Amino acid sequence: LQTSTRLALYSVIAFAAQPDRQFAAAEIAEKYGVSLHHLAKVLRELCVAGILDSTRGVGGGYRFAGNARRLTLMDVIERFEDIGASSESADAGAELPEGRALDGVLSEIDEIAKATFRSIPTSDTSTGRLPDTARTATSASAAMLSPIGHAGEVMVMSTRTMPSLTETV
Repeated sequence: LQTSTRLALYSVIAFAAQPDRQFAAAEIAEKYGVSLHHLAKVLRELCVAGILDSTRGVGGGYRFAGNARRLTLMDVIERFEDIGASSESADAGAELPEGRALDGVLSEIDEIAKATFRSIPTSDTSTGRLPDTARTATSASAAMLSPIGHAGEVMVMSTRTMPSLTETV
């Protein structure tokens, strides 16, 4: 994730944990060790999205305006990342069986990450723990991606290509 995206996630999580509190941008910038100018761009985008409200002037700041039970981490990420961008690899070897196998694994990991981020509402992030449903889904998906096989083989298992594709490396 880009720096702006991570900063947006940190900010939204902090705001959602204290929805009645108004935060000064300088306070947030100091907390995360980022420039106030960079943070202002992120907070402005969150305001445009309706996730935050802003108040100008003395005593002004930002306050959470979203619905913490409905707003997911993915909703925030999609404001800052081009999620639909192709992840086609132009690297040397990408057209070889090993390259295609690796691209398949990386694509599956991307889908697992997206599903996990979609399953976590900001209301569940205030504890700092991954919700049980997301942890279970992530663990099960990670188990499917484990390299299982004999020396010299890579086993790629995917929900789309079950039961498996085995390539000799």
